[in-house]
Amino acid sequence: MNRLTLPAAWRRHLPADAQTGLYAAFVGLLLVCGSIALLADVPGWWLVPFVVPAAVALLHDWRWAYYLLLFSLAFSHEIHLPNGLSTDIPSEPLMLLVTGCCLAALISGAIRLPRRLLAHPLVLLVILAWLWAATSMLVSVDTLKSVKYLLAKTWYLIPFGLVTWLVVQRPAHVWRVVGCYTLGVALSTLYSVVRHAGSGFTFDTIHDAVQPFYRNHVIYAATLALLIPYAWYAARAAHTRWGRRLWLGAFWLFMFGVFTSYTRASILAVVLSVGFYYIIRWRLTRLVLIGSALATLLAVVYFVQQNKYLLYAPDYEKTVFYGDNFEKHLEATYKLEDVSGMERLYRWVAAARMFHDKPITGTGPSTFYPEYKHYTVKSFRTYVSDNPERSTTHNYFLLLLAEQGLPGLLLFVLLLSTALLLIERLYHQSAAPALRNIVLAAGLSFYIIVFHLLLNELVEVDKIGSFFFIALVILIRVQEWVSQPAASLLEEEAAARI
Repeated sequence: MNRLTLPAAWRRHLPADAQTGLYAAFVGLLLVCGSIALLADVPGWWLVPFVVPAAVALLHDWRWAYYLLLFSLAFSHEIHLPNGLSTDIPSEPLMLLVTGCCLAALISGAIRLPRRLLAHPLVLLVILAWLWAATSMLVSVDTLKSVKYLLAKTWYLIPFGLVTWLVVQRPAHVWRVVGCYTLGVALSTLYSVVRHAGSGFTFDTIHDAVQPFYRNHVIYAATLALLIPYAWYAARAAHTRWGRRLWLGAFWLFMFGVFTSYTRASILAVVLSVGFYYIIRWRLTRLVLIGSALATLLAVVYFVQQNKYLLYAPDYEKTVFYGDNFEKHLEATYKLEDVSGMERLYRWVAAARMFHDKPITGTGPSTFYPEYKHYTVKSFRTYVSDNPERSTTHNYFLLLLAEQGLPGLLLFVLLLSTALLLIERLYHQSAAPALRNIVLAAGLSFYIIVFHLLLNELVEVDKIGSFFFIALVILIRVQEWVSQPAASLLEEEAAARI
């Protein structure tokens, strides 16, 4: 049977190469859709010429959506929805897109998960924590909020957990993933720093300076703080002078941003991360974890015995916020007269009483607000206790205890302990400097995030929670790489740079 061929006169008008053909197809699609939009007065048709190429690219290789998600995290903005729900734009729709692509690839058999991944202790603990959250949801005081939490947790875990594991195949890929996020954060930080400079870098203007990309100065500072170890060790791992300069530039920019944010927790976390480096170097992680557990237990016994916690109720008249003076703000902190610190006590007491009421299942995921108001003690009340921003405990451990009961807290603590011990073990097993740089970057960043959880609940914040799970995946990958011969690892690195 003869092949169908076009007449020679027609073939002369066809594009000479594929790139010209694609451009001609795009222009044609733009003209057709633009004409329909004008004639039918339906502006939505203008989107078709851009959505169609994006969909084709997505079908060809959906990893670009993952990298776009990482870049967009720095610019995501929370939008409140009816019934007390909220979403982050554009990050959450992109999480859904990446989740859908990954699930489709799994169902079609395009990708397969090895048993060693599913059997890894970190992966098992994350799955168990998700299953317990689902169990707690069944008896939630607000089922709608708990269902939304569980769904959101799912499209957090798949993009930042599973997809990261699929993308990060070699050590060089770690810096590519981190670099994509660092670029977005660096741009948003420059924007915030310029705005803050206009007011003289004063304490009372930092909140407005970080808008609209960061909800408040705490999230801004925590985001920069978690990237500081990555920027430092990426500079040490860089193979070109310009690469080293760019990473060092990001490092100093983030350091400057943290210290001019006047965020006590972030400044302290960065400083103490140096101490954590020596803890893992001197193999003291296990002792520190045991000591922390004993100190926490003794503190609980002390405060609960004969209701001694009531002795620490603040003086309503003296509990103030020095919004224009950072030195007085620090002074009020150690005198227990700072309103933000005392408001934390107000909510911590409520969280403890919520746990006492429902110690096993808790009140259900994402139900602390407004449920905690039924458990508050008036003597701890401050003038900001009305809580118009609907924030929660300002302590992620107590939040889990109140919302998911003791099993939820224990699973999370076990996850953290396993990860911290793995960081120490991998540090000493990593003979290659390339792997040790990655372990220290991910390990110190993970420590900084965990430190913030003592005073804030940031795992559910897309800018920070994303790298909580990414750090876990990096540790899992490094554990695989340390078992490879050094020569094989160097060959793979060289191939990745070509």
